[in-house]
Amino acid sequence: QVQLVESGGGLVQAGGSLRLSCAASGRTFSSYAMGWFRQGPGKEREFVAYISATGGSTYYADSVKGRFTISRDNAKNTVSLQMNSLKPEDTAAYYCAAGRPRTTVRYEYDYDYWGQGTQVTVSS
Repeated sequence: QVQLVESGGGLVQAGGSLRLSCAASGRTFSSYAMGWFRQGPGKEREFVAYISATGGSTYYADSVKGRFTISRDNAKNTVSLQMNSLKPEDTAAYYCAAGRPRTTVRYEYDYDYWGQGTQVTVSS
């Protein structure tokens, strides 16, 4: 069982930066792949970024590639999402998720545990 708690959301102007963090409980964090998803107003939840259990592999949605960076610290049971050059369309609730390594990484069913989310609002 893994419990996830996100933090770091807030209000930022377009072009600004935010760093989201996700703290995980449990002693098996390092065996889980981690992902970030987001759900904007009136939209379905969508994939944002993925990092493998070891941190050696990452993958991003095209909409955030080059602006967002996912990282993890297995010693501290945390995963982070550094978001730069934020745009109003990045406004959403952001969720971290944990899942056993699978072939695919960008679908909700790839993940077994979810946090409650943290709100990011980007003003124009």
